[in-house]
Amino acid sequence: MKRILAPTLVIALAAPAAFAQSMTVTPTEDRPGQIGSSDTFSGTAYVAPVFPPEINDVSAGEVTFLPGARSAWHTHPDGQMLVVTHGTGWVQERGQEKQVMQAGDVVWCPPEIEHWHGATEETSVTHYAIQTGVEWGELVTDEEYSQ
Repeated sequence: MKRILAPTLVIALAAPAAFAQSMTVTPTEDRPGQIGSSDTFSGTAYVAPVFPPEINDVSAGEVTFLPGARSAWHTHPDGQMLVVTHGTGWVQERGQEKQVMQAGDVVWCPPEIEHWHGATEETSVTHYAIQTGVEWGELVTDEEYSQ
């Protein structure tokens, strides 16, 4: 009985490995991006997808804002996480003071909180934006941006 059990156990334990997926490396040149739409960004913002929304409906984009560029006002149904990787920028919740964000910072914006983010007037900023969806509002005016 032990002889039959041992090979059966080995096969049972090995079977899941036969169906396991392998890791995937996606080179940066295989993640082409595009200039953000003028309907949702002011100035020049370059948006490159990091992974598709098929992963638990979560999407992520690497966004680079050139000086003076920013997103429109917007909300996220499940919130948004920004992971700042380069430069210095601003983030602002509607009705609050804008805040500085810089490389190494992580910004959490709770669900349905209207906000914008982007570069300062003098510096660019790059961040990963991770969220499940977005509802775009109006563009941030020059007056709002400069306050």
